[in-house]
Parts: sequence; C-alpha cells; structure tokens
Amino acid sequence: MDAFPQHPLAIARSLYDLSQADLADGIKKAARRRNRRAGTTKQQVSVWERPGAHAPTLWYQLLIADVFGIDSDLVTALGWPYWLPGSEAPVPLGTGATVTALREAQRRTMISRRTLLGIAPAALTTLAQQWAALDPALGASAADGQALAPELVTWLEHSAQHLTSLATADRQHTTQLLDSYYDTVVGWLENGRYDGATGSRLHVLASSLAQTIGWHRFDHEDHTAAGHYWSAALHAAHQAGDTDRGAGVLADFAYQSIWLDQAAPAIDVLDHALNRTQDPTARSLLHLRKARAHAMNGDARDCRRALEAAEHALDTAVAAPPAWCNWYNLADLAVDSGRCLIDLGETGPALRQISQGMALLPAARNKTRAVFLAYEAETLLRQGEVDHSAATAQEALILAQQIGASRCVRQITSLSAGFQPHRKVQGVQQFLSALRSEWTVRDRMSDSVIT
Repeated sequence: MDAFPQHPLAIARSLYDLSQADLADGIKKAARRRNRRAGTTKQQVSVWERPGAHAPTLWYQLLIADVFGIDSDLVTALGWPYWLPGSEAPVPLGTGATVTALREAQRRTMISRRTLLGIAPAALTTLAQQWAALDPALGASAADGQALAPELVTWLEHSAQHLTSLATADRQHTTQLLDSYYDTVVGWLENGRYDGATGSRLHVLASSLAQTIGWHRFDHEDHTAAGHYWSAALHAAHQAGDTDRGAGVLADFAYQSIWLDQAAPAIDVLDHALNRTQDPTARSLLHLRKARAHAMNGDARDCRRALEAAEHALDTAVAAPPAWCNWYNLADLAVDSGRCLIDLGETGPALRQISQGMALLPAARNKTRAVFLAYEAETLLRQGEVDHSAATAQEALILAQQIGASRCVRQITSLSAGFQPHRKVQGVQQFLSALRSEWTVRDRMSDSVIT
C-alpha cells in the first residue's frame, strides 16, 4: 500500500533539509534583503502544502525561490508549483542526450518523493513541439564495433514483452524485474559496442521499458517520475526513428494531463501527435483522448467532432496497429465516449455507452475495468440510482485494491462526497466504511514514512 503523495513544496524542503519553520525563517530573511517584511510562519507554510491550497502570491514565490536559489525567470515561466526543486523539466529533445534522459528518469525514481504533480504543462508542450518538428532520421545513429550477442538482445526483448503482456493484476509484481531490465539496456547503450541495427533495437527496447515503468509510476501517483520516464521513452523512440512509438508516448502524456485535470496541455500534445501518426487505430485513440479533453472544457462541438473522428478512424482500421495501442478496441471507444457525455451533462446516453463498452472489455484488463466502473458509478449517482451506484463503486474499489493502483482508489474516493446525503440508502454505508478503512491504512503508512 502506498503512502500519500507529498506536496511539491514539502518535497523541495526535504531535498534542502529544511523544516517548515526553517523555510518560513528563510523567507523572512529574503524579504529583509529586499528591504521588505514578510510575516511568514510555520503555519503559513503548512497551509501552502495542503492539497488543493491556493498558490502563494508571486511576491512570496519569489522569496521562496530565493531560499532555494532558483532563478526568478523560472518562477514566471513555469508557474506554481512546477518551478520548485524536485520538479525539473525533462531533457530537451534533439540534443543527442538520449542516454542522459534514460539515466535521468532512473535517478528521479531513486530520489523520488511521490507527488501528484506532473511535468510542467509549458515544458510538456515544448517537448511535444520538438518531437513534431524534428526529423526522426536525424536521431537514428549507433556506435559501430563488436556487436552485442544478437541472441541476448532477442531474449531480453521477448522477456520484456512477456512481462508487459501479463494480466493487469499480475503486473504490479514485476516492478523490480522491469527496473533491472531497464538498467541493463541503458548500460548497454552507455558502454556497449554494437552495430546500427542492434542500436535501433536497443533504443526501441529502452523506449518500451521506460514507457511501461512510467505507467507503473503513474498508477502509484508518482506523476513526476512517470513524466521523466515517458520523456526518456520519447528520446529513445526518436533515436530509433520510431515515430509511431513516439506518438504513443505523447498519448500517455496527454492521458496523464487529463487525469490531472489539465485539458489545455493535453489538447496541444495530441495535436502534435496527430500530425505524425497515420495508423487508423492510433489516430482513433488520439482523437478519443482529445474528445475527453474538450469535454472537460465543456466544448461540446469540438468534443463531438473528435468523437466522430475517433469512430471513423477505428472503422477504417484493417492492419495490425502499433504495439503501443494494440489493446485499444470498441470497448474503450464506447466507455470513453460515455465519459465525455458525463462531462457534457448527458447522463442517460452516457450510461448506455458505458454499459455497452463494459460488456466488450476483456476480463484481463482489471485496471481499465476499475476506472470504467467508477465512471458508471458516477453516472448512476447523477441519475439518482444511489443503491446501484454504491454497489458499482464498491466493485470498482475492490478491483483497484487488488491491482494495487492507488490512482484508481483516489478516483473512486472522489465519489464519496456525492454519497454523503444518502447514508441510509442500501450499500452506501458499506461503501463509505470501506473507503475509510482504506485511507486509515494509508494514513498510517504515511505517518510511518514521515517518522
């Protein structure tokens, strides 16, 4: 079970070994250096670190930046809290620093304190722009020399593919193996001698592993680490000249942005991905995620256009899709279309779409089922079917607990406020009690980490 994610300001303090009182004192000193006063207290710092709290004013952010030695230009360029230490932007694409990006993702995990913060939207959009503008052929180079044994590379490719194709409930137990495979491949890229063909295979393998590990971190709400792994995956895919895989990584970034309620950067990223993606299945998924972002913004017209494009693209798909989206099918299109309709306030059609998609979803995709059940529970609750909604939410919670995905537990928990006025309805009290038990355990684990 995971401890609670920390606020980025708390992570920054930890990196600099500062208590809340130390930071408050540092802010006062920074103000005095400017011949001003700042009545900051430990309590005020604590307020800033609460989930959903208002950002400090620009004046206080500049003082905090002074304490951490951060350039004031970053404060305005990236915005709160993305400029804080511990939330560094990814390595720029096209710098020839693929191995650096791969190692940086690994380093970020080693020092990671779990946070609900992803990569800064401005940095993410820039990364997508770079990918869309760069010629993939420019990155396709490798060291020449004595090649690594082909059978060793083949074995690792097959082993990694087997791990990533396991049923959702089993993947939570593969983290250490994937980490070791990743370290091995990056080590070969750093120090090995290989021909061009082997180099391309290694970069594709590194990209695949980074993408999968990024999803593991995402599922456990370590959004910053997930972003850095996906950045590394984008670097490696570009180095191998694999445009389809690069589009898949951008799709992951967009999904994370949507999950974090950041529709605008998701739309920007998806537009760049669509510019270079021709496969119909891939385009369908990208359009579907774009529809979801438009629905979040309440843009019904653009949402429906994107849904129509997603449906049309999937209807025209005849060849096998790229590996990154070979799981995508009509179930995903139906349920996510329903999710869009929820945001647009059309609960009746939404429930029909979600029910249709749930019936088509393969049994092995329990994580997706937990997310979809949460959508269904929300729709039922909005329609006044409280008892049915509570039973569906309970089923979603059990699945999320089984697969160990804390982000899914948090999604289901967000429904609890809607159940509060209906405590006497059958199943509601049982569901709320199960949630309390879940978060009591998480609270205890969080306290043990802090102490």
